[in-house]
This record gives sequence, structure tokens and C-alpha cells, in this order.
Amino acid sequence: MYLVVTRSFPPELGGMQNLMWGLTNSISKYNLTKVFADYQENHKEVDDSVSFSIERVGGAKLIRKYRKAYLVNEFINKNKKVECIIADHWKSIELIKSNKKKICLIHSKEINHNKGSSSNKRVLNVLNNVDHIVANSEFTKNLAIENGVNSDKIIVINPGVYPVKSIDNKILEEAENLLKNKNPRLITVSRFDKRKNHEKVIMALRNLKEIYPNIIYTCIGLGEEKENIKKLVKELGLDKQVLFFKNISQVLKNALISKSNLFVMPSIIYKRSVEGFGIAYVEAAQYGVPSIGGKDGGASDAIKDKETGIICDGNNLDEIYSSIDLVLKNNSYKELGKKAKEYVTKFEWNNIVNEYLKIL
Repeated sequence: MYLVVTRSFPPELGGMQNLMWGLTNSISKYNLTKVFADYQENHKEVDDSVSFSIERVGGAKLIRKYRKAYLVNEFINKNKKVECIIADHWKSIELIKSNKKKICLIHSKEINHNKGSSSNKRVLNVLNNVDHIVANSEFTKNLAIENGVNSDKIIVINPGVYPVKSIDNKILEEAENLLKNKNPRLITVSRFDKRKNHEKVIMALRNLKEIYPNIIYTCIGLGEEKENIKKLVKELGLDKQVLFFKNISQVLKNALISKSNLFVMPSIIYKRSVEGFGIAYVEAAQYGVPSIGGKDGGASDAIKDKETGIICDGNNLDEIYSSIDLVLKNNSYKELGKKAKEYVTKFEWNNIVNEYLKIL
């Protein structure tokens, strides 16, 4: 039996939630699997739709952590068939007392603490005492090693995705109408925070508008920086060039991606926050849309520079501008998008799960 201990799981939305869902669903086809997950409203519909067991743990955050650890430890003691414990985060496994094989996923931000700090010591105490550490990218692996994690324990396994489903023509028409027949089309799907770098994309857009007067930039997401970005759009007179969406359906989001020419997210390191991988690049590529990602972080695991998109310096406005222009010029996004779509089949769960099975 595999035991999955996670703080991130559907019906809650997000990249981590999708990762843990895909991983659990994939490994459950090979062995009996049980999940201990945080309580979420409307969880019953999700829990009733799967073949594996999900136990939800509620309560205040700190109490929940201790309660979940108690329940997991109790379950392991009573069930000798448990072969392996898989955790989404070092904190999820910190209080698990067992000699069973332990696998912990790492993503970047949660391990990026100053060497020698109390948080760094906690991270090392957990990670250096598990059997395998799964880094989501080469960048995250190197970051972990720099911060004192035992390199012998680390294996890189990129997050997986499921093959995309065809989009209903009515939804595609709705997306086309929203884009108002404007071209070329840029898009970003992410939280609005400093790390995602919407600000510099907007600033580059001001100059790109001079060359591409019909350009449109679609921003989908929520976040604390959204109002600041809207204010910047207004100040630069780009109201007609930028569209904002938040609570839209998954299928409409996918339709807007598929109708775009270029996914733009030149992420940067902001304080200790950094993009460990960037599953959004992979999701865009599934629709034949190339990406521009930042050199700081794990984007280069998802984007092959100059082949399926461009890796640029997200701190350099001129480089962001020239990278976008290079992809749009002579419709270069078509060939890049074609190669991107071919490349990302390697990230499909039926391929990624085999990497996990090697260590399970």
C-alpha cells in the first residue's frame, strides 16, 4: 500500500493540487493507495469519484498538522501493508514517525531558506532523513543542494499532465469573441504576484503596440498584485490591449490559451519566492502555444530555449520585449508551437509515473 500525505488536493484549485491529484491517480493503478488530505468544502464529489481512499482532516492549521500526523502514525501502526509514504511538502512528513520508505516532493520556494537559519535546519532534518527526494526541476535540485540537502537522495521528476481533451466549438467561439478578433495574442495564466512579472510584460506591451497595433494580452488569475497591474495598464493607456479574467471555467481558460499565439511568464526571483518549474508552460504547449519563461527558476525544464519557446532574463525589460518580438515576427510562434506540442508529450502522466515507480 502507498500512503499519500498532502496539504494540497482537489477540490482546491492550483498547480500543487493538480500535481498531487495526478500523482495519486497514476500510482493507484499499480498499488492500493490511501490519501490523508486537508479538509475542503465540497470534497465529497471528488472523493466519491475515485478508486482510492481519501481521509480528510479538518481544524485550524496548526491543530490540523498535529491531528493529521497522529492519524497517519496510527494508521501505519495498524496497517502493516503500508510500503511507502509520499509527501507533497517537508512539513507534511515532519511529524511522521515510521521506518517505512519515505518520499518527499520539493518545489523550490518552501526549501529556499538562508543556510543555517532555523527554517533551513528544520528542512534539512526532514529531507536528509527520507529515502528519496523528488525535485520538480534541475533548478530545484541545485537549490536544495546549495541549501545543504544530501544530493544522493535527490531525483528530478517533472510534474505531469493529462492529455488535453478537445474543446467544444461553442466555447472556442466564445473565446474568439472575447479576444475581439485582435492579433497577435499574448496570454498569462497565473497568480498576480511579483514573481510572475506581469508588470514588465505590460511595460513591454506599451512598445510592442507601436509595431503590432492590434495586439492583445489576456491575463487570467487572482492575486494581491492585480489592482497594481490594472493601475499600470491604465497609466500606460493600454486598456484596449489588456483583458483581465478571474473566475472563468476551466474549459474557457483552455479555449483562451488555444486561441492565443504566445504564453508569456518571464518569472523572476522575488525575495525568496522563485518558480520551481512552471506547469503553465507545459499546459500552454499542449495547445501548440510556445512560451517565454524567465532564466531564474525551473522554466528551462519546461521550455527548450529557441525550440519550443524562449528563456530570457525576466529582470531585463529590453530582453522581454525583444523575445516577444522575435516570436511574433514572421509568425515564428507557429513553428515553435508545433515543436512545443510534440515536446510536451514527455510530461504526460503515463510517462511521468514510470519515473515514480522506479523509486516506489
